[in-house]
Amino acid sequence: MIKKIKYSLSVIILLMFASLNSWAINNSVLKIGDKDAKVTVKVFSSLTCPHCATFHNKVFKNLNNEYIVNNKINFEHHAFPLDLAALNAEKILRCTNGTKKSFQLLNEIYLKQDQWAVGSDINVINKSIKEMGKKYGLDEKKMNLCLDDEKTQDQILNERIEAQKKYKISSTPTIYINEKKYDGKHDYKKFKKELDKFLK
Repeated sequence: MIKKIKYSLSVIILLMFASLNSWAINNSVLKIGDKDAKVTVKVFSSLTCPHCATFHNKVFKNLNNEYIVNNKINFEHHAFPLDLAALNAEKILRCTNGTKKSFQLLNEIYLKQDQWAVGSDINVINKSIKEMGKKYGLDEKKMNLCLDDEKTQDQILNERIEAQKKYKISSTPTIYINEKKYDGKHDYKKFKKELDKFLK
């Protein structure tokens, strides 16, 4: 069943790639921090990816406390879903409309990834995602509308296609600091050392 879910997402992406030129992409990247900051960190990730969760849980919290709240950097979460579960989680995340609760929900999605991103039944997975969404002001009706919203789905998948073309992403997370790819370990001290080079 998991293979079928992943396969169906791949087919959708391939079909959209074939007609990409006909789409006007409305970018809805989730951002936090000072948009005019000297440094921008871009993280292309799939919400079901364990390595993405590791990076977020180990690095983002410290990054937020030391750099983001002090307006030293701009941080961007870029959706790069690898399966249907990740795509649906992104839809629910965008249901928050980029409010301050968006990153709170993102934090919980990654923190509880091993609880909701399991099994082969997408209906069960959706239910688990929605339980998290309810904590951040989203009601059942709104989340169901978000899950069924083809415009949002097209937007997310188009952003993934564009990211693939521009950044040649082969795995998640793929991280860029001011358009320079970060290939270091998902460790805060290592990441901070690299980040500080751009802030000098």
